[in-house]
Amino acid sequence: MEPKISEKAWNPELEKKILQQWEEEKIYDFTPQDDNYTIDTPPPYPSGRPWHIGAAAHYSQIDMIARTARMAGKNVYFPIGIDRNGLPVELYTEKKHKIRMRETERGEFLNLCRDALDDLEAEMLLIMKSLGISGDFANYYRTDSKEYRALTQSTFIELWKKGQVYLANRPNNYDWVSGTTIADAEIMYEDLATKLVYMKFKIKDTDQEIIIASTRPELLCACRTIIVNPDDERYSQYIGKKIIVPITNAEVELRTHHSAQQEFGSGAVMVCSYGDQNDVALFRELELEEIVAIGLDGRMTEVAGEYTGLKPKQARTKIIEDLETKGLLDKVEDIVHRTPVSERSKTPIEIIPMEEYYLKQKDAVEKIKKLGQEITFHPPMHKQILMNWLESINIDWPISRRRYYGTEIPIWYCKSCSEPHVPEPGKYYRPWEEKCPISNCTKCDSTEFVGEERTFDTWMDSSVSPLFISKFNRDDEFFKKVYPASIRPQAKDIVRTWLYYTLLRCEQLTGEKPWSEAWVMGYGLDEKGMKMSKSKGNAIDPLPVIEKLGADTFRFWSASEINHGYDFRCNEQKIESTKKFLSKLWNVSRFLSSFPIIKSGKLSASDKWILAELDNLVKECKKGYEVYNFFIPAIAIREFTWNVFAAHYIEMVKARAYGIEFSDEERDGAIFTLHKTLSTILKLLAPITPFITEHLWKELYSKDSIHKEKQVMPENIEDQSEITKEIAEFNSKVWNEKKSQNLSLKDSIKIEIPESLEPFKKDLKSMHNLE
Repeated sequence: MEPKISEKAWNPELEKKILQQWEEEKIYDFTPQDDNYTIDTPPPYPSGRPWHIGAAAHYSQIDMIARTARMAGKNVYFPIGIDRNGLPVELYTEKKHKIRMRETERGEFLNLCRDALDDLEAEMLLIMKSLGISGDFANYYRTDSKEYRALTQSTFIELWKKGQVYLANRPNNYDWVSGTTIADAEIMYEDLATKLVYMKFKIKDTDQEIIIASTRPELLCACRTIIVNPDDERYSQYIGKKIIVPITNAEVELRTHHSAQQEFGSGAVMVCSYGDQNDVALFRELELEEIVAIGLDGRMTEVAGEYTGLKPKQARTKIIEDLETKGLLDKVEDIVHRTPVSERSKTPIEIIPMEEYYLKQKDAVEKIKKLGQEITFHPPMHKQILMNWLESINIDWPISRRRYYGTEIPIWYCKSCSEPHVPEPGKYYRPWEEKCPISNCTKCDSTEFVGEERTFDTWMDSSVSPLFISKFNRDDEFFKKVYPASIRPQAKDIVRTWLYYTLLRCEQLTGEKPWSEAWVMGYGLDEKGMKMSKSKGNAIDPLPVIEKLGADTFRFWSASEINHGYDFRCNEQKIESTKKFLSKLWNVSRFLSSFPIIKSGKLSASDKWILAELDNLVKECKKGYEVYNFFIPAIAIREFTWNVFAAHYIEMVKARAYGIEFSDEERDGAIFTLHKTLSTILKLLAPITPFITEHLWKELYSKDSIHKEKQVMPENIEDQSEITKEIAEFNSKVWNEKKSQNLSLKDSIKIEIPESLEPFKKDLKSMHNLE
């Protein structure tokens, strides 16, 4: 019998044809019903070359969530978005055009950013489509669209009216490279090599001195007090004394404070405005007068005297030299110091007092903790990232940024009295360019206004993604049907930003949590275990890999390599090696395509055994799919298909399926079981490898898409796994014996079949040509 499938191997080029069919058949179109499954998909950010291979693996698994939910009978709403706000595109545009943002006309700079994003976005959408992502590409959204920005501004106006927003001048994290305030959530900590400088501070009116160690000697000019631990007896005689600060000769008081660590450096600490967050807290607590030592340009200000205009690192080197020259240096140690670094520019941040807008969050921490407990996390361990972050919040969220490419803060100020005014919500406003929509100042009746020039923190936009996709304040009927969303899939590095801010903002605006489940994936690492990034040059571009090996090979690697929630290593050779499984599946399907589809047949012991093993596979896959851990079904399907179904059952029933020395009833039993097993494997595998399963399904079983099939449910057949072990051991024994006698697998051999395998005797005899 000729196989119905004539091609000898799976050709990834077929994926393009299948993509086209899906688009023409509109099989993933969404029509809202009373009960819907909404995925609040992370809008990826096109900056530089879009995506590395780890991000592509992440999104392919998000698609597996959507496909799993559809096969479970859910009405899936799977919106696709592109995140186009914020710093990365500004830096990319500056680099590409060799310009500086603040030296370029604002409108012109925004147009250059938009053009850059359009090119990068096109490639990103191509990757997503090539991966077989079954989202709504026809209606994909952009976070820099007028509609999206209008929503961000509307939610701000609503919170402004509720008294949740205020203006304050406070010490802020400042990224001097990008020239803007950043929130605590945008800081990462790196262990950087630095110098711990031990300096001699004189006790006033004595010839005595104390040694103070610091990693920031350049801030001597901002030193306002010295603290020691109250239990540190070394300094008890100096409490309340005046201390002379080296280089500046300023006089400060030595005080006690519990935050001083006796074991660090000399145990005596200089408190400067502002070396770190501990300094910020101490300045507030001790009511010290601030000295601004570092300016917005990241250089020392005029209070630094002869060091004015130097970058902090330059000033540090020069001050160490001067301390040594003046005999005020005790010693210098090379240490590794945990340093706060801007997540975006990768440079150490400074803390500078600035006037910014704040959104209240401190008062909401307990409420968000409660909401967090109500959300099911996959895997559960990543809930702790959120809880740890909530424990660390001690200031409100600074939401204003001094950048261009972002959603503008919709505020105009009265030119006469500076009273701020917000417009009515609903449209997108650009205060830096547009006339104020309010005619008269509510305070002094003036008619002249000045527009706000700052933009929002990009998380102000991203945090309303579930509201935007559900048409919040635009289509009440649609909103009621799809909100709250069902699941938020995302990476673990943005739990403290995107996940947290979305919880905060959506609760403030709707009074409820934005989704009931959160699915959190680990990092994609390079083959050495280092986190992949474009800046390190170790990121693998996914598009050439997908084009060379096919999306299904890539997706099956993603599922079988990544135990959900854990970091994973990316290696092109490993991806290529997973192609062997798809080849095996193709060969099995091609062989079975020789046999007609039979709806029933007399089942032998062998048939009942493999169907019991198939039922175990269904149960195992169900377990993995229910928690969206695709590693479980991927490994189970590969193991069953390769090492049980193909290696043992197919070989056992091959002769029977051809009807050689078996009755028609026995033949039909084998053919029925072969097709039932393969069709079940295809349905189980469909969410992971949608292309090859679609092709084989349509070739063998139906004109309709496999992706319209319902999830396979267990039949609860009695377990026969003990028999599996015995069959495998017996078959291996026969194969090894033939090998040792230099016999081919078709040659006859005399071996006794164990009594426990008696029900399988006829199939085993024909399989091995036993005498």
